[in-house]
Amino acid sequence: RVHGDTWLEMDELQTSEEAAFVPDEVVNIIKEAADQILGPQVYHHSRVSGWCSKLCEEVLKRLADHHKPFKYIVTTLIMQRTGAGLHCASSCYWDNSTDNSCSYKWAGKTMFCVTTVFGLAI
Repeated sequence: RVHGDTWLEMDELQTSEEAAFVPDEVVNIIKEAADQILGPQVYHHSRVSGWCSKLCEEVLKRLADHHKPFKYIVTTLIMQRTGAGLHCASSCYWDNSTDNSCSYKWAGKTMFCVTTVFGLAI
């Protein structure tokens, strides 16, 4: 299979695809971790800090288990569901051909959670 001006063997192509930051895969990791950690919970302000830490650590652990060549940054925000608005943004200076990010908004009956993962190629 030809890629640009280079001939790639199928196993080389597969390896490069397996090493990519795939936002859909990362969103699934976030969703599964959020469902597990936050799913059965009712919002209580004294527990939010622990949930944030646990969710970030769990997402990071699951990403590391995939052994892809990335450094990861994981952020999470938990907010009580009261009808208040929330706006956030991020900006990155990186290599668009290798680095990427994705966010996932989890919603429960009593809270919202927004988790973002930045993947920076090593």
